[in-house]
Amino acid sequence: MFDVIIIGGSFAGLSAALQLARTRRPILVIDADAPRNRFAAHAHGVLAQDGKPGGVILAEARVQLAAYPNVTQLSGTVRQAEALASGKIAFAVTLDDGKRVEGRRLILATGMRDVLPELPGVAERWGRTVLHCPYCHGYEIGGGPIGVLGRLPASVHQASLIADWGDVTLFTAGMPPLDGEALQLLARRKVAIESVAVTAIEGAAPAIDGLRLADGRLVPLRALFLAAPVQQASPLAQQLGCVLEEGMMGPLVQVDAMKMTSVPGVHAAGDAARAMANITFAMADGVMAAVGAHHALITEEGQA
Repeated sequence: MFDVIIIGGSFAGLSAALQLARTRRPILVIDADAPRNRFAAHAHGVLAQDGKPGGVILAEARVQLAAYPNVTQLSGTVRQAEALASGKIAFAVTLDDGKRVEGRRLILATGMRDVLPELPGVAERWGRTVLHCPYCHGYEIGGGPIGVLGRLPASVHQASLIADWGDVTLFTAGMPPLDGEALQLLARRKVAIESVAVTAIEGAAPAIDGLRLADGRLVPLRALFLAAPVQQASPLAQQLGCVLEEGMMGPLVQVDAMKMTSVPGVHAAGDAARAMANITFAMADGVMAAVGAHHALITEEGQA
């Protein structure tokens, strides 16, 4: 039996694994190789890694983990997780190939899935010229005309924020009517408002020339941002009975300061359990979840 099983081997999961590797305890990492940021060509804003492809950073991390003989790395998707009726806190997880493994603690680093709009041209540009995070991608746009596709009330905040990176137009056809406070904020931030519906993204993907509107006009753009609702990328938190809380963009796993969920022995880290997401946040969450799981093991052993 492993002391800790980490489900998800992206930035949160591998950061948790590295911390736990150094405790010399037996650790298992299971990864489906589908990180949320796989659509982006480069990772930005990551200290000492700025501009490096995210996949390269993860590959280097896996190599470093392989140097620890107490860490096992498995490729696959976990389809089921359940508590063991053993009298002590312990869990069993089953992979899609039928393999079953057991551990005393779980860390869910299973991530989120972005729900993209049904607008022609979005999917093939996602992470390249159709974006969600200006801190990750805004600098490389280089200024100029930037669009924000309004979908949620949060799109007003997004448009006002992105105005630091260029000349922003907020496309409001998919949004509730803007109130006076929103209009004043957008005016102060010099955000233009376009109310005609968007019908398509123009340009040779992944490049973007602009947005085609229902009245036939083409609004030139260098990039398009949107606030995408999110879903849990894995059903495991729900299977285990973890409490979810409604975030601004979708349901998040509820955790405490040590990343413990409502289920004893189950921790969660990274995008699945936080509203504001980027690589650095995910890595920090992974470290905290690892420390929390380790402390919980020590406490349990002291009570035996």
